[in-house]
Amino acid sequence: MSTKHHIPRVMGNRGKTSDEVERENFEKNQTVAINKAINSQETPVKEKHVRITILGTFTDNGASMFWHIANRLPVQGNPILCWKFCHVLHKIVREGHPNSMVDSFKYCSHLSDLGKLWGHLKDGYGKLIENYCSLLIQKLHFHKKNMEIPGNLLMSDEQFAKICGSDVNNYFEIAVDMLDYMDEILSLQHSVFSSLDMSRSNSMTNSGQCRLAPLILCIQDSCQLYDYTVKSLFRLHSSLTPDTLAGHRDRFISAYRKLKQFYLSSSNLQYFKNLVQVPYLPDEPPNFLIASDFSKHVKPVAVVPEPEPENEPDSESVGDLIDTSEDKFDAAFGNGFGPPEVDERDILIERLQKEIQFLKSEIERIKFEDQRVISAQMQKIAELEKILSELRLSADKALKENESTKKRLEEASLNAGALAKLAEAEKHAKGNEEKFKKMKEIYNKLREEHVSLIRKNADTTKQLETEKRLVEEKEQFIQVSKSQMDRLENERKVIQDSLQQSADKVTSQLAEATAQNTELLNKQEHLENQVKTLEDTKGNLISQLQTSEEECESLQVNLEALEKEKQQTEDALQLEIRNVQGQLAALKDEMTTNEMKRKNEIDSLKGKLDDAVSEKAAMEAQLKKDIEDLQGRLSQLDSDKQAGEKRLQEDLSQLHRDLIDSALKEGRQFIVDAMLLVENPAHITVKCNAEFLLLRAEPVLSALENLNTAQNVYMENSADLEGLLKTIIGLSNQMGDCVIHGIATSHSAQLDAAEELVSACQSAGESGIEVLNSLKKGGSIKSEVHKSAEKVKHLIKLAEDLVPKMVDVKEKEIGDLVENEMHSTSAAIEQAAKKIEEMLHQTRKDMSGVELTVNESILDSCTGLMQAIKVLLVKSQELQKEIVGQGRGTASVKEFYKKNHRWTEGLLSAAKAVGWGATSLLDAADKVVRGDGKFEELIVCSNEIAASTAQLVVASKVKADRKSKKLSELSEASRGVTSCTGKVVGSAREAAQIIEEQNLMDFTKLNLIQAKKEEMQSQVRVLELEKELETERYKLGQVRKRHYQLAGENEGWEIEVKSKYCLNFYYPLTQLVVKGI
Repeated sequence: MSTKHHIPRVMGNRGKTSDEVERENFEKNQTVAINKAINSQETPVKEKHVRITILGTFTDNGASMFWHIANRLPVQGNPILCWKFCHVLHKIVREGHPNSMVDSFKYCSHLSDLGKLWGHLKDGYGKLIENYCSLLIQKLHFHKKNMEIPGNLLMSDEQFAKICGSDVNNYFEIAVDMLDYMDEILSLQHSVFSSLDMSRSNSMTNSGQCRLAPLILCIQDSCQLYDYTVKSLFRLHSSLTPDTLAGHRDRFISAYRKLKQFYLSSSNLQYFKNLVQVPYLPDEPPNFLIASDFSKHVKPVAVVPEPEPENEPDSESVGDLIDTSEDKFDAAFGNGFGPPEVDERDILIERLQKEIQFLKSEIERIKFEDQRVISAQMQKIAELEKILSELRLSADKALKENESTKKRLEEASLNAGALAKLAEAEKHAKGNEEKFKKMKEIYNKLREEHVSLIRKNADTTKQLETEKRLVEEKEQFIQVSKSQMDRLENERKVIQDSLQQSADKVTSQLAEATAQNTELLNKQEHLENQVKTLEDTKGNLISQLQTSEEECESLQVNLEALEKEKQQTEDALQLEIRNVQGQLAALKDEMTTNEMKRKNEIDSLKGKLDDAVSEKAAMEAQLKKDIEDLQGRLSQLDSDKQAGEKRLQEDLSQLHRDLIDSALKEGRQFIVDAMLLVENPAHITVKCNAEFLLLRAEPVLSALENLNTAQNVYMENSADLEGLLKTIIGLSNQMGDCVIHGIATSHSAQLDAAEELVSACQSAGESGIEVLNSLKKGGSIKSEVHKSAEKVKHLIKLAEDLVPKMVDVKEKEIGDLVENEMHSTSAAIEQAAKKIEEMLHQTRKDMSGVELTVNESILDSCTGLMQAIKVLLVKSQELQKEIVGQGRGTASVKEFYKKNHRWTEGLLSAAKAVGWGATSLLDAADKVVRGDGKFEELIVCSNEIAASTAQLVVASKVKADRKSKKLSELSEASRGVTSCTGKVVGSAREAAQIIEEQNLMDFTKLNLIQAKKEEMQSQVRVLELEKELETERYKLGQVRKRHYQLAGENEGWEIEVKSKYCLNFYYPLTQLVVKGI
C-alpha cells in the first residue's frame, strides 16, 4: 500500500533539475514553517518558525512566497489565526528582506478588509485585530513614503539627517508621520491591556501571552520613534516659532504620557522579564523651548535577548502537513477557508494508545500485588523459623537438665548413702528423656509443616511466574498492537504526502485525485476492520486481566487459609506444651511414691546415662559447629560493614572536595572577572567615591579572618562543610566587589593616584586568588591570608588618602550638618529628660514635706516640657523631609540644602538654640533642686526654649505647603510646647510663692516704732529692686541686640539689616511664646 503512494512522488521528481528540486523543498519548508507559526492554538508564535519564514524572505528576495501561502489560511474564520498572521507579518516587515515591504504594500486593502471584518466583533480578539491591521497599514504607508528608513527603524543620526536633508518641511512632515505611527502603537497596546482586564487573563497564561507577544515589536518600534521624534522637534524649534509647533508639542506630550505608562505596565509583567528589557522614560518630557535641554535627552533602548533553540517533536510537523494538505485540497475544490476536519483514524489511534496505557498500568498493578503476596509468604516463613528456633532452645534446655541429672547420679555412686537421691535422679532422668522425645516429635511435626509451607510457597512462586509469563505475553501483544499502530501511522503519513503532492498538481490531475480518493475510502474500510480486530483484542486482554485478578483473589484466600492453619498449629503446640508440663508434674509425684521400687534399676540407668552422655557430646559438637558458623557469618558481616563505611567515607570526602573545588572555581572566576574590568572600555564611565570604597574594602579583612577560622574548623571537623563554603563564597564576593569599586574609584581620581589604586586592586585580587589556590592545595593558609590582608590594608590606605578633607566638602556637606545637628539636638533633649527623671527619683528618695512637693512639681513640669520638645523635633524632621522631597526635583538632598543655604543655616541656628536651651533648663532645674538656684532662672530658661522652638517652627514653615498634614502636626506640637512652657512657669511661680509664704515673718509682736522701721526698710528695698530691674532690662536688650548682630555676621545676613529690626522681631515673638499665644 505504501509503495503505491510513493509512485507519484518518484515519477513527479523524475526529470527535474537540482534547482527545481531545491525550490520545491524550499516551498515545502516555508509552507510547514508558516503553518506552524500561524495556527489556531491560543499560544504565542514560536520564534523558531518565524525565523525560518524570515530567512525564506531573503532566499526568495521578498515576501511573495509568504503571501502566496498566507492567502490560503482561513484568517477570516478564526480570530486567533488572524491575530498570529498579523504578528508574523509585523516580524517579516521589520526583519525580513527589504523587498518584503514592497510586496506587502500591495495587500493593504486586504489588511483593511480584515480589520473591518473583525472590527464588528467587540469582544475577544475583534478590536485587537482591527487595531493591529491599522498599525500594519500605517507602518506600510510610512515606509512607502520614507523608503530610506529600514523596517526595524534602526539608523544612525547621520542617516536620519541625510534622509531629512536641510529642508525644515521634511522634518515637519516626518514628525507628523512618526506621531501618527506612535498613536497606532499606543492604541494597540491600550486595546491589548484592556482585553487582558476584560478576560481576566494575565501574562503567565497562554491566552495572555498570545495577546502580549506582539507588544515586544511595539516596544522596539516605539523606542526608535520616540528618539527621532524628539530630535525632529528640537530641530523644528530651532528653525520655526513656538506657536507654529504648538500642535506638535501637544501631540508629543500626550504620546509621551501614554508611552511612559505603556513601558511601566510592560516592565511589571513577568512574561516580559526574559524576553525584552523594557526601557524607562524620564520623569518629565523634554522642553523643546529650551535648546540646551536636548543635551539631557537619552535614547531609550529595548534589548531583546537571543532566543534559545527549541526542540519539538516530529509529530507536530505531521499534524501541520495534514492541515496544509487539507486546506489546499479544499481550496482546489472551492470549499472556502473552512477549518480542516478531524481525521477519525487519529481519534481511534489516540483512543487505542490510551487503552494500551491503561493495560500497562493494570499489568504493573498485578505485578505489585504478586510481589506483595510473595513478601507476605516470606514473612510467614520467617515467623515459623522463629518458632523452630524457640523449640531448639527448649531442646537445649532439656539437654542441660540431663547433664545435671548425670552429675547427681555420679555423686550418688560415690556416696552409698545417697540411694534415695539416686532413685529420684533416675526417675527425673526418665521423665526428661520422655519429655525430650515428645519435644522431638513436636519438632518433627513442625519441620514437616515448615516443609509443606515451603512447598506451597514454591507452588505460589510458580503461579506468579505463570502470571508473569502471561503479563509478558500481554506486553508482547501490546507491542504488536503498537507496531500495527505505527504501521497505520506510517500509512497515514504516506497518504498525507500523497495528498500534499496531489494538492500541488490538483488542477492537472483531478481525475487521478478522484481515483485515489476512492482507494482511500477502501483503505479506510480496511482500517476500520483492523480497528474492530484491535477492539476484539482489547476485549480479550480485559478478560485475561479479569482472570488474573480472580487468580490473585484465590491466592489471597489460600494465604488467609494458610495463616489460619498456622494459628491453629500454634494453639495446638501451646496445648501440647501445657499437657507435657502436667505430665511432668504427674511423673514427679509418681517418682516420689515409687522411689523404693526403682532402686534395682540403677545399673540400667547407668547404661542409659552413658548413652545420654554420648548423645550429649554429639549434640554439643553440633552446637559448637553451629556457633562457629554463626561467628564466621558475623565476622563476614563486620568486614562487609567496615568496607561499606570506608566506601561511604571516601565518597563523602570526594563530594566535599568537589563542592569546595566548585566554590573555589566560582570564587576565582568572580575575582578574575572583577580584575578584567580594568581593560573593559564600557566600565570607564562607572565611578565611585573613596568613602564607599572604604565601606566595601573593610569587610574583606573580616572575610579573610573568617575564612582562616572556617578552614581550621573544617580541618578539625569535616562535618562543618557549610561554614567553609559560605566563607569561600563570602570572601570571593567581598574581594571581587572591593576590586570593582576600587577600579571605579580610580576613574574619578588623579592619574598617578588612579594608577596606584588600580595596581593595589590588582594586587589585592591576585592575593585573594592565591588564598583560594592555597586553600585548594590543603594545609594552613595563615601566611597567604596575612599577605592578602596586607594588600587590602594598603588599598584601604590609598582610599583613605583619596577621601576629601572637611574643608573641601564643607559646603557640599551642609545637608549632612543639618541632619547631624537635628540628631544632636534630639540626643541632648533625650539626655536632659533622662537626667531630670534621675533628679526626680533622687528627690523623692532624699526629701519630704513642702520641699519634696515643690521640687516634684517643678521636675514633673520640666519632664513634660522635654517630652513635648522631643515630639516637636520629630515632627520638624518629618516636615523637613517632606519639604526636601517636594522641592528638590531631580537634584539630590545635599544639592537642595546647598541651593537653599540661607534656609538651611536658619534651621541649624534654631536647632542649636533648642539644644542649648535644653541644657540650660537642666542646669537651672538642678540648681533649684539643690537649693542653689533661683526660680526666675527656671522661668527664663523655659521662655528661652519656647522662643527657640518657635524659631524652629517658623523656619520650617517658610518652605512648607500650607495644606501639608505634616505642617498641621508641627503646629500642634508647637502648641504643646507652649502649653508645657506655661506649666513650667506656673510651677516655678507657685513654688516661689510657697517658699515665700513659708519664709514670711511674724509681725504680730512688733510695736509702732519697729513696724515703722520695717516699713521704711521695705520701701528702700522695693526702690533698689525696681532700679535693678530697669538696669537688667536695659542690659537684656543690649545683649540681645549684640547677639543678633553676631548671629547675622556668622550666618551671612545682610549687613544693612538693622539690629533694631532684629530685636523688634525677636522680642515680641518671645513674649508671645511666654504668654502661651
